[in-house]
Amino acid sequence: MLNVVIIGAGQGGSSLLRAFRGMASRIRVLGVADRNPAAPGMTLAREMGVPTTTDWSGLVCLPEVDIIVQATGDPALDSEIKRIKWSRAVIVEGLAMNLILSFVDEGESLLRRLEAKERERDVMLDSTHDGMLVVNSDGVVTLCNKAAERLMGFTRDQVLGRPAVEVIPGTRLHLVLKSGVAELNQQQRVAGTAIVTNRVPVRDRDGHVIGAVAVFRDITEVKALAEELGGVREMKVLLEAIFNATQDAVSVVDMNGLGLMVNPAYTALTGMAAQDVIGKPATADIDITQESMHLQVLKTRRPVRGVHMQVGPRKKDVVVNVAPIIVDGEVKGSVGVVHDVSELKRLSDELEQQKKLVRRLTSKYTFAEIVTDSALMQQAVEQAMRAAQTPATVLLRGESGTGKELFAHAIHNQSNRRNGQFVRVNCAAIADSLLESELFGYGEGAFTGARKGGKRGLFEEASGGTIFLDEIGEVSLGLQAKLLRVLQEKEIVRVGETKPVQVNVRIIAATNAPLEDLIARGTFREDLYYRLNVVPIVIPPLRHRKEDIPKLVEHLIEKFNGEYGRHVRAISPEAVQVLMEYAWPGNVRELENIIGRAMIAMAMSDTVIEARFVPAPGAGRPAGAAARPVAPVSGATLDEVVSAAEKGALVRTLEEVGGNKTEAARRLGIAPRTLYYKLERHGLLS
Repeated sequence: MLNVVIIGAGQGGSSLLRAFRGMASRIRVLGVADRNPAAPGMTLAREMGVPTTTDWSGLVCLPEVDIIVQATGDPALDSEIKRIKWSRAVIVEGLAMNLILSFVDEGESLLRRLEAKERERDVMLDSTHDGMLVVNSDGVVTLCNKAAERLMGFTRDQVLGRPAVEVIPGTRLHLVLKSGVAELNQQQRVAGTAIVTNRVPVRDRDGHVIGAVAVFRDITEVKALAEELGGVREMKVLLEAIFNATQDAVSVVDMNGLGLMVNPAYTALTGMAAQDVIGKPATADIDITQESMHLQVLKTRRPVRGVHMQVGPRKKDVVVNVAPIIVDGEVKGSVGVVHDVSELKRLSDELEQQKKLVRRLTSKYTFAEIVTDSALMQQAVEQAMRAAQTPATVLLRGESGTGKELFAHAIHNQSNRRNGQFVRVNCAAIADSLLESELFGYGEGAFTGARKGGKRGLFEEASGGTIFLDEIGEVSLGLQAKLLRVLQEKEIVRVGETKPVQVNVRIIAATNAPLEDLIARGTFREDLYYRLNVVPIVIPPLRHRKEDIPKLVEHLIEKFNGEYGRHVRAISPEAVQVLMEYAWPGNVRELENIIGRAMIAMAMSDTVIEARFVPAPGAGRPAGAAARPVAPVSGATLDEVVSAAEKGALVRTLEEVGGNKTEAARRLGIAPRTLYYKLERHGLLS
């Protein structure tokens, strides 16, 4: 090792001192001297721990000095140094010093540029999203950028200068060094992160492997994006399939009004091929006399509905609905759905025809189908047959399940209106808000949802025939006034219109409610009552004509044999006796249910309904209640007898169902609100 003394701590001395700092293994600086203690070289020497002095003579006299560098630039100082130095010490002076300094300056300049390049390289490598690791020929890590730190889970200080195989889990760089073969697009998981890696050997000019580099990136996001893209593609295919499969004709234009998409239903409806529309202006499928709804929607940003137009070369009559396509507040296009009006009209007409046919077919009962041996029932039938020969209004009265609708059918089929419509309306089953428009019809625009051209009401459809108004007691007072007008003037006024329409219709009304009580309570108009009660017919309950039970059972067995595929021939006397002892609050309808249940419960081989198959009548009643007939009160009117029987039926049914009013109404075959009214009228509502 050479021992050096520097005299002169100016720019030259400082540069030389910095150069010697990088050669500490071969050169040791024993001291630095300068008359100015604040000279740059003096400060640098102190930072380096090198002794400093303002008296140079003490340094040059040291016996261990090998080289004395005279960097003051003063030639006179050279002779002084030679005079007092040890003979073995060499003085570097004059031109030699200048040459050395020029080499030092150039070296420092090159070093600074190299450092700048290294910093630039590090900045670039640290800025990349890909991780990078480099090892030398010994497998020692020489480079690690920030992305590698992030992805691998360590810092560069932990790996730089150390063998990669020891500090990097799962590394294969040492294998690449050994084989000299690149490993490309290798996937693996590191620190819970999915990465893809390229490992490549680094060769010198002679082809020798002098290192290896690994470049890797996080593909977690890429995988997620790929899966999302796959989902988007699947959704796109699905939406296209739905778009092409829908039976509605659909066209889509972009924000500039150019055709974007049409489905097969559109081309079939308009007669235009897809290439005639896609990429063409939105007016391509209409003539110049019409305004394009697509362009209107693009301009106003508001949808249009129900616009009548003609489209295609065949000028097909259609109705279009068009809506804007708005994404992030911007109109990106519009979509239109086109309906063939001719097809809708055909279907509407067909539906109306089917409705008429169904209503006509519902009038299927005649007086021959009324099964009875009872004098009371025969009297009601004879009265109804006489009424059928007149145009008079008929009011059918009786409990639920006695056969009021059957009488209405029979009266219509016996009358001279038998070839006209028979329209049945259950007034209790239709909400008051809808009943008026159903009965009288409505004009165009009468209310929201009213169809174009309006609609005929049931009175108009029944004109020339019969309309059966069941549960007439449930009609509101407001509607009662309009019914009265029909009865008085033979005309109706559609909802939303003022012009009356003449109707020729026979009215048959029915009720199980005591209309006289409703009049007294102010819920039924007395004048309407008298208009309806022209021919009143009271249908007796089954408990007042029990002699009809055997004949009714025989008729029901024949009916259910055909419906259920059974072969029942008769009912045992014991079973008949069980039926005869029951009060039948549900009347014939309840008897029908009992026989139907009995036949279902029987084995296919059974041919006789025995008593064990009909335990239901009276089940759950207090002892003796089922067998207790309703005894008429001496001197009572028919209405009083009917009222007493009705009250008894209500009490017994509520006892059977444990007070459950909904179930009681179902068993009695009446609406729940009718049940509540009857309970209140008889003082049974609690």
